Amino acid sequence: MLERIFKLKVHRTNVRTEILAGLTTFLAMAYILFVNPSILSATGMDKGAVFVATCLAAAIGSALMGFIANYPIALAPGMGLNAFFTYTVVLHMGHTWQVALGAVFLSALIFFALSIFRIREWIIRSIPLPLRSGIAAGIGLFLAIIALESSGIVVGNPATLVGLGDLTKGGPLLAMLGFVIIVVLEARRIPGAVLIGILAITFISIAVGLSPWGGVLSMPPSIAPTFLHLDIRGAFDVSMISVVFAFLFVDVFDNSGTLIGVTKRAGLADEDGNIPKMGKALVADSAAALFGSLLGTSTTTSYIESAAGVSAGGRTGLTAIVVGILFLLSLFFAPLAGSVPAFATAPALLFIAVLMTSGLAEIDWRDITVAAPVTVTALTMPLTYSIANGIAFGFITWTVVKLLSGRYRDLNAALVILSLLFVIKLGWLSA
Repeated sequence: MLERIFKLKVHRTNVRTEILAGLTTFLAMAYILFVNPSILSATGMDKGAVFVATCLAAAIGSALMGFIANYPIALAPGMGLNAFFTYTVVLHMGHTWQVALGAVFLSALIFFALSIFRIREWIIRSIPLPLRSGIAAGIGLFLAIIALESSGIVVGNPATLVGLGDLTKGGPLLAMLGFVIIVVLEARRIPGAVLIGILAITFISIAVGLSPWGGVLSMPPSIAPTFLHLDIRGAFDVSMISVVFAFLFVDVFDNSGTLIGVTKRAGLADEDGNIPKMGKALVADSAAALFGSLLGTSTTTSYIESAAGVSAGGRTGLTAIVVGILFLLSLFFAPLAGSVPAFATAPALLFIAVLMTSGLAEIDWRDITVAAPVTVTALTMPLTYSIANGIAFGFITWTVVKLLSGRYRDLNAALVILSLLFVIKLGWLSA
């Protein structure tokens, strides 16, 4: 049956290899079980319900990818998108988390339509590659400031806006230790480095009395506090236009980059780098985001950590199915997730920030018309605490600088239209 569904022999793999690959991918991305509830609960969402929603969204998304596209790519609520959901849409803009879930639903619905009608390719081609790298780096820096703040390493300062926290306290010290642990384990290529770092700091914190011990196993918490609590009508408010677009924009490019990178590494792309079943993969991804919003979590997306499973030999959707099953089994570890303090997840955020900002190495810094918009994009996100603002300033700066420099060939209709919309948004609508 597995051979008929996943065509294992055609992809030169077997059940044992796919199971090991699935386990490897799960260990590489299981940190989301602790990080996502920690971030989303800051909006007032029930932490236990978010944990269950995270497990179910990851399980459903990975299963859809496995069965529809037969790709070894796992899905879960995306990093960066969950930070945007919490710190920009809810805490900064003042919307309820129910309205934010409605925006996630609408963005997923649009993404689904784009995938069906193949409009995605036109959108991706319209956005310059350097600007995409700048957006990824900006999200990384945004996660970094969140990590440093939540761990107490960076604190507010009335004179300079930010300052150094009290490094003699346990939280900041353990956060720095956790970051070192993760980086060293990753350097030594030990599977599950991020997960090990989170758990190590959690157990040390409990041992020294900095955080309470909630246990390991129990029946899953109720998902009722978040299930079907999205406010779609509220998401149609004019001030939510840029929010829906930001969710859509980041999801489209995050998925495309992940699919291209993982399939290329797995040898599933053709000679020109094209992905044979890109349409099916995007349909699976957008459908997973729809389910996630209904369950009560931020946008579900493909995970670049799937490359770990591919390196272990994963070549088919069976790898993704195994990941989905492991996320379902994780439902019974809610007490452990509830025992993880913020300074234990902060090192994971900081490590992901390192990975996301590495794309800046691909920028041609000698071209000032490229360097300026990329820098503006990357810095605006953490300094305004908003991914949407970073995208807006990046688009506007790119368009204006290229236009006034006479570099018309670097512009297109989509860029100009979006830049004008962002000018209207920033100038006349609520930021």
